[in-house]
Amino acid sequence: MLIAAASLLSCTSSRNNTLAYFKDLEASTNGNLPNPQGIYPIRIQPDDELVIVVTSAVPEATAAYNLPMDNPATRGNLRQTTQPRSQTYIVDDLGYIMMPVLGRIYVNGKTLNEISKDITAMVAKDVRDPYVRVDIVNFSVDVMGEVKNPQRVYSGHEHFTILDALSQCGDLTEYGKRDHVYVIRTEEGKRAYHRLDLTNSDVFNSPYFYLKQNDVVYVEPNQIRIDNSKYNQNNAFKLSVISTVVSSVSVIASLIIALTR
Repeated sequence: MLIAAASLLSCTSSRNNTLAYFKDLEASTNGNLPNPQGIYPIRIQPDDELVIVVTSAVPEATAAYNLPMDNPATRGNLRQTTQPRSQTYIVDDLGYIMMPVLGRIYVNGKTLNEISKDITAMVAKDVRDPYVRVDIVNFSVDVMGEVKNPQRVYSGHEHFTILDALSQCGDLTEYGKRDHVYVIRTEEGKRAYHRLDLTNSDVFNSPYFYLKQNDVVYVEPNQIRIDNSKYNQNNAFKLSVISTVVSSVSVIASLIIALTR
């Protein structure tokens, strides 16, 4: 009994230790985390949705760049949003959007700041000191695997980290491998993956720490979850076989009784 109890406590302690994040920080009570080598801004892709608002010190001067949503010229290119007088532009397959007055603008592969600067320069030819704000409204990532609430997560800002995504899903389950969190990303038509180790603070320096639109986050199950799944499947199969045998015996017994009578 003592040996069994000691083994149980040892297994429990070992399993609990695997639930920790950033285990390399356990030896200290305070300090500085690694500084990212720079924010990795997202780059616009076809089918992205952009909210573009053009303003200036004189609102009338930029009114033409923000046409009403029911204007026939903008149908099919714009979608109504909850923001008043804002316009959602859909990036077409070739990477262009069509803006009022300015016409066709190439945005594929550009950051939000780059798009804002380009449009500002165009508007500045006719308007003094314009201000252009560009936001992406369809930024989302899929989170699956060993998290409490697997789902598609939406973000209202572009600086969205792996920790933000996992926290919105209720964190990892106790069966999730903290050192085997995968980010699957499509870039330039090619799909690549990278494994993140959340038990090490060096993860803050990874270019995959900041997520991009349409990323897939997958948390791998640990061996306990795999073993439990196999055990449950085996038990279900055995129960099915036993049930079938019992039913067959019952039918045969009923036939024998009927025949003997």
